[in-house]
Amino acid sequence: MSTETQVGKLRVQEFADRFRHEVIPLTNSVSYFSAVPIVEEDLKDYLQDPVAALPPAIQAILPRLAVFLVPYLEKTNGKGEEWVTFDKPAEKSQIAATQFITENGPVIVLAIKDRDVGDSHYYFFRAIATLAADNVPPEVEEAFSRLLRDELLNRIHGEVDDPGWQLKQSLLRRQSNMRRETKLFRTYARQSFIDTLTLYLHGICCDIDVEPGPRQLPSRYLRRRLELLESYFPPPPGYAVFPEELNEP
Repeated sequence: MSTETQVGKLRVQEFADRFRHEVIPLTNSVSYFSAVPIVEEDLKDYLQDPVAALPPAIQAILPRLAVFLVPYLEKTNGKGEEWVTFDKPAEKSQIAATQFITENGPVIVLAIKDRDVGDSHYYFFRAIATLAADNVPPEVEEAFSRLLRDELLNRIHGEVDDPGWQLKQSLLRRQSNMRRETKLFRTYARQSFIDTLTLYLHGICCDIDVEPGPRQLPSRYLRRRLELLESYFPPPPGYAVFPEELNEP
């Protein structure tokens, strides 16, 4: 009996519980289950390549997690419940990914039908970055926070992604002394770390462009952040963060 016939539509947590015992290991920390028939070449694109690009130091701090590939994810408006479904939902109720913690560990769910593989990579790395943010050594957190304070004190405009941008604006409106350790700053710093680490991991795996825009962090400061992450989480052998590193012996 196919997964589609068995499931139809399930809440994401119920889906994960039902098929957790069928996950297939990719590494010591990452396993997967696909509810979508998938050939080896597609599996390589969706999961094997991005997992292989994860820095060893990132893999070392990740808890054991399961990644589920599903056709569609739907979020209902009323209670905000999230569902795995094989029927395409209305555009406004579709979501690309979700993650949550179960008693068996973290779960990442990616909707892959009718979606570009590049989108799946982004949401996969964002989920990994979120998990990593809760497990990084204190010295990494402190070094990244010092970098952010330097940017704030020098009134450097912009951020890496919209969630960090919104929190940065809130911080600037509500706090004048950027040397103070406050809940506002910690919340912003965590989100900024997630946004920056997502870009860093995505850039190791794939050839991506950072789109310029009025909210984009200047390239000089973006590079400083990426170099900091590279010093703590160097890419695996054969991978590079910056184009010029590809030519190094």
